[in-house]
Amino acid sequence: MFKMEKIITSESVFRGHPDKVCDQISDVILDECLKQDKNSRVAIETAIKQHQVYLLGEITTKANLDYDKIVREKLNEIGYKSSFEIIKNITIQSPDIAKGVDLDGAGDQGIVYGYATDETEEMLPLPYILARKISVQMEEVRHMYPELLAPDGKCQVSVLYRNNKAIKVTTIVISTQTKKEIDLNVLKELIISECISKVIDTNFYKDAQILINPTGIFLVGGPDADSGLTGRKLMVDTYGGLAHHGGGAFSGKDPSKVDRSGAYYARYVARAIVTANLAKRCEVSVAYCIGKSEPVSINIEFFGTNKVNARKIYNAVLKTFDFTPKNMIEELKLKDITSYSTLASYGHFSNNKYPWEYLNNNIINKLLSNIK
Repeated sequence: MFKMEKIITSESVFRGHPDKVCDQISDVILDECLKQDKNSRVAIETAIKQHQVYLLGEITTKANLDYDKIVREKLNEIGYKSSFEIIKNITIQSPDIAKGVDLDGAGDQGIVYGYATDETEEMLPLPYILARKISVQMEEVRHMYPELLAPDGKCQVSVLYRNNKAIKVTTIVISTQTKKEIDLNVLKELIISECISKVIDTNFYKDAQILINPTGIFLVGGPDADSGLTGRKLMVDTYGGLAHHGGGAFSGKDPSKVDRSGAYYARYVARAIVTANLAKRCEVSVAYCIGKSEPVSINIEFFGTNKVNARKIYNAVLKTFDFTPKNMIEELKLKDITSYSTLASYGHFSNNKYPWEYLNNNIINKLLSNIK
């Protein structure tokens, strides 16, 4: 019998990667705004290069912000302790945008996607989960060997699937910045023992090709080697490139922006469908128009895995969930969250402390009762 095989690859980056640094700075500014004024309107982007940080965007808030202090504290926390010049060009939100949001409409047009799969406990694709776990563990290893490892880096994991079932890891790529030259074989042994073997079962990667710093020495990294910009690691933020993305970034945007709230809610709905055992995989897409509260379209894709008629699931979703910006913000309590910067490091999904990842039985029961 023919068995269909394919290799699926996903990546993650360390929190010291310049683009991720910018995501964290943008979101920590948002966090501070929401702590002081939960009705803040924020659309802030960050760029970094060498010893300069640029803050660009629009903020309307009653919060009193010390931008220099906020940025430098976050940089120090990440591991960049050099002196940085903070350059700011921040204005208030356009009144043309504000008048639509004030009427509970969407803060901009946009298309958002939410995805869930029963492949992993986190309901996220396995290659992405493995890559992300490596990135998180490498942060731990960096603190174990502060004299050796620096904050910047990235990783990539390839998994062989046979008949849509994960069989084994075929390749692991890790590029990690070091503070001094080190024999690559020694570095490889260190990373295998302290990182890879801690997050992936040995039998699952025993035949894998493991590539550590494939080009050799990686001494110059972070903003000294590469510029960073908010919103340039969208796949790392979401599903590792293994599901669609509408194109809008999350970081630096308050919940009135459907790029953020809509994407969280779409994930919430997709997760509910899979949790209710209505499908093994699910992708929810929603499109919005600026100033309008009702979406202009809602679509759901099951990839042939639905266990109930697709139209019945779709109708039940429309009866169970309210995709208007006002409801999404209130149902998920998005204005009460003041730790968005935590999500900016290793992805916005799977942490059950956040409401779009927590499904109570009432929601599942309501969804199932609407299946007719």
